[in-house]
Amino acid sequence: MAAIYSLIATAKFNDIDPQAWLADVLARLPDHPTKRIDELLPWKWQPQSVAHAA
Repeated sequence: MAAIYSLIATAKFNDIDPQAWLADVLARLPDHPTKRIDELLPWKWQPQSVAHAA
C-alpha cells in the first residue's frame, strides 16, 4: 500500500489526476513492453491519446 500511496502522491505532485493516471496505466499495462515500463511512471506519463500521437 505504501508504494501505491507514494505513486498517487507523486502523480499529484506532478499535477496529474491520480485517477486518470491509474486508470490509463492499468489499461495499458497488459500490452506495454516491459523494457519501457518507466514510461508509465507519473513523472514520465503521457495520456494514451498524446502518447500515440507522438
